[in-house]
Amino acid sequence: METNLCVAGFGGQGVMTLGKFLADATCNATDKNVTFFPSYGAEQRGGTANCFVVISDGMIGAPLGDVMDDLIVMNGPSLAKFLPTLKQGGRLFINSSIVDEKEVNRSDVKLIKAPVTEMALEMGNAKVLNVIMLGVYIGYTEVVPAEVVWQTIEHKLGSKPKLLPLNKQAFEKGLELGRSQK
Repeated sequence: METNLCVAGFGGQGVMTLGKFLADATCNATDKNVTFFPSYGAEQRGGTANCFVVISDGMIGAPLGDVMDDLIVMNGPSLAKFLPTLKQGGRLFINSSIVDEKEVNRSDVKLIKAPVTEMALEMGNAKVLNVIMLGVYIGYTEVVPAEVVWQTIEHKLGSKPKLLPLNKQAFEKGLELGRSQK
């Protein structure tokens, strides 16, 4: 089994961190192969950012493919740019706080809506929107066990222990939302 994922949004939305957490969790705690391929726009914060994560039971021939199994979009411009790469029957995860589902002009994909910006603001910190979306993705796909992903997040944020409770809450909310949309 191989899963090709593209995560895209504005710089500052934690797109790279989301992809890196997923890739690290897969690499460190499973027997699957993984690649992580980041791509930054001209600016970092506010510019475009996207990354590709490939998770496979076998060897990975290339770090990114032309056709995605899954697509996570955090903003409208990313939807317009990457939606054509999503395969028929693929899974589209949108930040429905920002991305208008009416712009999804495909009926051949599974749409998973998550108002992650709104949820993060309700939690008091917009910076956890990526952790919420990661939770949604893991809760829905189960591509990597949730406990493994959380352990990776916990390890990566270990030098900032005050961030752990909020990020744990954000991840749990995302898992719950993802599981509820199966």
